[in-house]
Amino acid sequence: MAQAYIAAVARSAGGKRGGRLAGVHPADLGGRVLAALVARSGIDPAAVEDVVMGCACPGGEQGANIARNAVLAGGLPESVPGTHVDRQCGSSQQALHFAAATVMAGIQDVVIAAGVESMTRVPMGLPWTLAAKHGFGTYRSPGIEARYPDTPFSQFGGAEMLARKYGLTRDMLDAYALDSHRRAAAAVQGGKFDAEIVPLDVVSAEGEAMVHAVDEGIRFDATLERIASVKLLTEGGVITAANASQICDGAAALLVVNEAGLKAHGLTPLARIHQMTVLGHDPVIMLEAPIPATRRALAKAGMQMGDIDLYEVNEAFAPVPLAWAQAMEADPARMNVHGGAIALGHPLGGSGAKLMATLVSALHDRGARYGLQTMCEAGGMANVTIIERL
Repeated sequence: MAQAYIAAVARSAGGKRGGRLAGVHPADLGGRVLAALVARSGIDPAAVEDVVMGCACPGGEQGANIARNAVLAGGLPESVPGTHVDRQCGSSQQALHFAAATVMAGIQDVVIAAGVESMTRVPMGLPWTLAAKHGFGTYRSPGIEARYPDTPFSQFGGAEMLARKYGLTRDMLDAYALDSHRRAAAAVQGGKFDAEIVPLDVVSAEGEAMVHAVDEGIRFDATLERIASVKLLTEGGVITAANASQICDGAAALLVVNEAGLKAHGLTPLARIHQMTVLGHDPVIMLEAPIPATRRALAKAGMQMGDIDLYEVNEAFAPVPLAWAQAMEADPARMNVHGGAIALGHPLGGSGAKLMATLVSALHDRGARYGLQTMCEAGGMANVTIIERL
């Protein structure tokens, strides 16, 4: 079987809700990142055989196959097809898995894995909440209700459950949130994101033309006192808006090829896909799935945690990476070294490709060998990807 390689990465800087990317249609946002990825790789755009694009809320402006619409909006040849993937927050990490499997099988040689989410223009949950509002029902079928009677599926509730299970206090979560901002700020100041971010020309809400090239959610002046002052989301709980991921607009893309693709197009690989896993788990606590999924991935790869140099564990809520690190006995100094979604934002279906772009860049920056990425996902699922820097 062929190997799968990442030959180029590109992502937008994250935009806050109502911020610098608010005026950009998600198809255009995704399309501009696709075009930038192809341009920086130097490949003939017509050589792209498919675009697999993740999006967690495929409705409205993100409906009708956002992948194909991004291809057309981005100016890629009409011959380039596209398909949409929904594994909720792991959508574009799953897009990477599908793209990698395709080139490993030799069905295609050059595939783009990508993701996009405009949480300003298509609010979280809009496709199903709007359907319910207009009488088109809910995803909670009689079969689901029979299996989980009167049991809500809530990521916010799951985050509270996870914190209680692993003994994580509000102080611990807030301290972690501060560290996320500090690491992200240091990454920006050290130019660590330069290799992955695509500067985008945008127009602000006030009509001012500007270049968007820095993740908008980073609080460069963050303090523990300010984070600790944020109101709890649930009385008696530990989760606040400050120790949870930020609502974000963003897109990211990865060029995935096999050996034939490398040779045909003169590409130099950045990383090799070493192992891919996806796992279902308890949909009620929901956010714990990265732990058993990581264990499975390591076992399948014949590896130990000590073999992994860097980890990207999506900061959907601070308890997720903290519980993961505790359960896996992982070194916190190797986790989310350039900050995470608490500081940088979590553009839902775009986050998987975004984190992979950052992981690839961080491995090259540090001269490290192996990286592991995992995402918690609605419904109690998790993807895990292990890569080797080349």
